Amino acid sequence: MFVAGNVLTAVATILDYVLWLYMWVIIARALISWVNPDPWNPIVQFLNRATEPVLAPIRRWIGLRVSMDLSPIIAILIITFLQIAVVQSLKEFAMRMN
Repeated sequence: MFVAGNVLTAVATILDYVLWLYMWVIIARALISWVNPDPWNPIVQFLNRATEPVLAPIRRWIGLRVSMDLSPIIAILIITFLQIAVVQSLKEFAMRMN
């Protein structure tokens, strides 16, 4: 059973790192949007392609109720919730399996 616990710990750790990295990609996109970036820049294109699938549904969900784009903040809150709820639960479940 300890092998399954170790595998689950590894999955939880990798998920935590992926969520953490994606949160920083969202932060980078939000910061770059403040300076009117060149849309043909490869970094700007990567940030847009990487974050738009997550931010676009959030924008549609909140609509035009507010004048500024709050979707990055909401996405970061969702990522933080996933890190606390899902990742920590997986780690605790894995510790009980050992």
